[in-house]
Amino acid sequence: MDVQTETECAARTQTQGPSTLAVHGGGERDNPYHAVAPPIVQTATYAFRNTVDLIAFQEARQWGEAHGRVDYGRYGNPTVAALEARVAALEGAEAAAAFSTGMAAIIAILFAFLRSGAHLIVTEDIYRRTRQFILQFLRRFGVETTVVPIGDLEALESAIRPNTRLIFTETPTNPYLRVVDLERLAEIARRRRIRTVVDSTFATPINLRPLDYGIDLVVHSATKYLCGHNDVMAGVVAGSAELIAGLREMQAMLGGILDPHAAYLVLRGLKTLALRVQRQNENGMRVAEFLNAHPKVRRVWYPGLPSHPDHLIARRLMRGFGGVVTFEVAADREGTSGFIDALRIPYIAPSLGGVESLVEQPALMSYYEMEPEDRLAIGITDNLVRLSLGIEDADDLLADLDQALAQV
Repeated sequence: MDVQTETECAARTQTQGPSTLAVHGGGERDNPYHAVAPPIVQTATYAFRNTVDLIAFQEARQWGEAHGRVDYGRYGNPTVAALEARVAALEGAEAAAAFSTGMAAIIAILFAFLRSGAHLIVTEDIYRRTRQFILQFLRRFGVETTVVPIGDLEALESAIRPNTRLIFTETPTNPYLRVVDLERLAEIARRRRIRTVVDSTFATPINLRPLDYGIDLVVHSATKYLCGHNDVMAGVVAGSAELIAGLREMQAMLGGILDPHAAYLVLRGLKTLALRVQRQNENGMRVAEFLNAHPKVRRVWYPGLPSHPDHLIARRLMRGFGGVVTFEVAADREGTSGFIDALRIPYIAPSLGGVESLVEQPALMSYYEMEPEDRLAIGITDNLVRLSLGIEDADDLLADLDQALAQV
């Protein structure tokens, strides 16, 4: 059997396309039992042949030469390692670490790189739970945060302090799909010696690879596009081997590990990632153009439309514009709910990125517990709709939207 060195594998994957990497990237060709698919290694602990074997492992671990060998499931798993290698290859990263959820990954990053007295900069229009953790929980640990407008890098640079340690952003953002100029952001951060983190869940490594533009760490809720079937929860972070090693230490203490069966499901989903995202890009563009021209729609946010505030940045950085379309219906809260109820294809559900189309009215779903004035302060109107497109036929999706809008 052809066994390749790590150097040979790295050289090969640098020239391969995203779909090939999604199927083969970072993978071993000689799986146990000659299996084509990586096996699920379902174990909580690992045994040693004898005391000599144990001491050799401890010595190797002390010098950083254990080469993936672990003694307990919280410190690693072969199935999870296979997923991490695949994502690292897709992102063009040296390494990756998988977590139980995207939030577990984000919290590990924040705890690993911030200490009491540190300052964090975060952009507006990010996932509400990320925002909530940063603004409420991190404050308890003595971490100060400045929130800056998503497209104002001058304001971001002005917000930098001597104790600023991290800049965190999303691109595209949730729910308005704003796209950050990652090249400029990375240049500012490098010049000021600050780490950068980008949540690229909406983009996927098929549409955007933040590390290529100088970003330090990229994080995904693998629950979404990477898995792609709305049937597992996971998170993953990719970056340099040094930074990922620090995250693993934090993960070992916090315990937000990914179980091997979930890792296997994400690995299986990744094999069709490029194909799914291609269809979702196509569906997203067609739906955005349809809604943008419809008299019952007030405004559409989609990076592929020239009317989007970051269209030119998206065209420069992204290979596709994604499968999420956000728009305002020309109706009040009840009329918008009636439009959503009239849809026949999408499920009314949170999340995104799966093969099934999902739709939500954020004011009644993700932001329901907030007071109306607080929702409006962060741009969540009663008539806002977020539509995550699956891989259904575009003509069917358009017909469904048309008949539902006709009832508004």
